[in-house]
Amino acid sequence: MRAVVQRVDGASVAVDGQVVGEIIGEGLCVLVGVTHEDTPERCAQLARKLWSLRMLKDEKSCSDIGAPLLVISQFTLYGDARKGRRPTWNAAAPGPVAEPLVDEVVAQLRKLGAHVETGRFGADMKVSLTNDGPFTVLIEV
Repeated sequence: MRAVVQRVDGASVAVDGQVVGEIIGEGLCVLVGVTHEDTPERCAQLARKLWSLRMLKDEKSCSDIGAPLLVISQFTLYGDARKGRRPTWNAAAPGPVAEPLVDEVVAQLRKLGAHVETGRFGADMKVSLTNDGPFTVLIEV
């Protein structure tokens, strides 16, 4: 499981012109990619890492200050462009495998007490955010 985590000062995701998820103020925008070997245990591990990661201002975590997270599925995180000019997606798990695992990351975050907004799995989403710093980290579990 792979996540691109961005410290933001507000972020939203829209589908067909309608906002489906939005966080206001300081928080994290998290793009989550799932591969074939991922498990619910990895989802829990990623959720714990996201909730406690000290990348907000003054080295605070979301758990320290109750900051929200916007979690968006993104299979393209497992794109491979090492050969040729067109990426391959062989390492990305198919939708029926990936969707419940992304949902499990969200469920585990909420179980920890996080306020989580989401995108819509498989939709053509437009993500808007203000990257604060900029500060972006890649996490793999």
